[in-house]
Amino acid sequence: MTDEATIAFYDREAPRYTLSFAISHGRWLDGFLDRLPEGAHVLELGCGGGKDAQRMLERGFSVDMTDGSIGMAKKARERTGQDVRILRFAELDADAAYDAVWAHASLHHQPLAGLGDVLCRIHRALRPGGWFFANYKLGDGDDRDRFGRLYNFAPRQHLLDLYRVAGWELEDVHDYRDGGLDKVMRDWIAITARKGD
Repeated sequence: MTDEATIAFYDREAPRYTLSFAISHGRWLDGFLDRLPEGAHVLELGCGGGKDAQRMLERGFSVDMTDGSIGMAKKARERTGQDVRILRFAELDADAAYDAVWAHASLHHQPLAGLGDVLCRIHRALRPGGWFFANYKLGDGDDRDRFGRLYNFAPRQHLLDLYRVAGWELEDVHDYRDGGLDKVMRDWIAITARKGD
């Protein structure tokens, strides 16, 4: 995240927000983890309250948890007992350090103009053959929801083009409808991509 109003929302709402998403680790995580080698080192971008990281740890993976919100990082640390780094997406500077990157419902807060750079940074952070998951709310470009959070609302084809320019091999692209905290049903896309060997 880079938008100050969005970060302020998550800092302020972290206790309530993490309670509202405390039970399930979601529909995408286990299938993604099944692709990874045993004990893989995973970078989580936007760990939120730590529920996905907790599941990864339970399954024996090493997780580097990051979030742009101090409030959310605190909740993730409380939940998992693990360190959480404060990191904005555009600050990622790792080079071939991870086997996988997990970015569930987080990169959609990156302004669209900088998303291509972030996708290149993630590509560089992975080892050859590494895996990357992210999902996004689709639309017509940057806008805010009723809570003031910024979303890139990426146009579908533009988003896929950004992935291709960054060098990703698209392994699974899934379109679906879903809501969120704002209860607005929207078109989403879930992308599982791979860095070539």
